[in-house]
Amino acid sequence: MPVAIDAVLFDFGGVFTPSPFDVVEVFATERGHDPAQLLEITFGPYHEDTNHPWHRLERGEVDLLSTREAIGTLAAQAGIELDFFDVLRAMASGPGPFVREAMVARTRSIRQTGRKTALVTNNAAEFGPSWRPLLPLEELFDAVVDSSDVGLRKPDPRIYHLALERLGGVAPDRAVFLDDFEGNVRAARDLGMAGIVVADPDEAIARLDSLLGGA
Repeated sequence: MPVAIDAVLFDFGGVFTPSPFDVVEVFATERGHDPAQLLEITFGPYHEDTNHPWHRLERGEVDLLSTREAIGTLAAQAGIELDFFDVLRAMASGPGPFVREAMVARTRSIRQTGRKTALVTNNAAEFGPSWRPLLPLEELFDAVVDSSDVGLRKPDPRIYHLALERLGGVAPDRAVFLDDFEGNVRAARDLGMAGIVVADPDEAIARLDSLLGGA
């Protein structure tokens, strides 16, 4: 049944584009590493907000070179020889990045109904020139909340509150959030927001339509 929704908040990677993290599993396997271990070393526990080097990079606390060194140290402690930049090169050479035009079109139509929209992304400042041109940000969103700009990252509840404030103080129970990571969606739900985990984008759009009553 449709519920009263004033705002829709979206993640970027994994929602508007395929997730680049999928490529890392292939990268690990090709080099004889355990994918789960390599993901943990490289990106930390992604369902949490910690002081892992990648998390600090996404909060804008350190730069990319410092992150490379710190992750290399973590890998060495685990008995793995790893250059973090090789992981980034693998992510960049994966399929795409291509934009899911159906998600873009649905976002555009949502904003045209008068509802507020926001992009809430965990990202690194150095990656901005690569991902920002992929979407017409000003056309699609009333607010863009980049973790590296605001010093907060999902699933810290403060980043959701900040996004809602930038949309004019929308109440959490009048908002819905889409993300491809269950932990990030769970954090939004804990605040009272409706949440959609994006695995299949068409299915996610259908679930969103159901919440919005197709409008």
